[in-house]
Amino acid sequence: MDASGIERVPEGPVRRMLTAANRHDLEGMMSEFAEDYRNTTPVHPARSFTGSAQVRKNWTALFAGLPDLTLTVHDAATGPDGKLWMEWSNRGTRPDGSVQCAAGVAIFTLRNERIAAAQFYLEPVDHDSGDVNQAVSEAVQGAVGGDRP
Repeated sequence: MDASGIERVPEGPVRRMLTAANRHDLEGMMSEFAEDYRNTTPVHPARSFTGSAQVRKNWTALFAGLPDLTLTVHDAATGPDGKLWMEWSNRGTRPDGSVQCAAGVAIFTLRNERIAAAQFYLEPVDHDSGDVNQAVSEAVQGAVGGDRP
């Protein structure tokens, strides 16, 4: 198993997209997305979008701003509905030398051998946000500036 873990992902468009991403091959990545691709970001609804043009814009910025960006797949499974669930992370160095790391899950919907949609749960890794007791306390009591339904 190589360090990227991409072989955990079944053969198909998601695996090809990840392989292209680790090569920083934007055109290779884009060939795996449906033109009407829909990205839903439930934790940050305003970040949801439709269309592969936004995928291109996002990855162009990521490759430019994080020139050593790498993606790692930690686990993957195909659900009974054919959706591909993937736990993954990424890491890259910004021009100022600081490191950006994110981790989470993406749930992909495939259509006609293309990535048609994703439920996207990728968040920056935060090593300084407190322990589990603090997190539960903030969930119950609310954090300063926290969201209210």
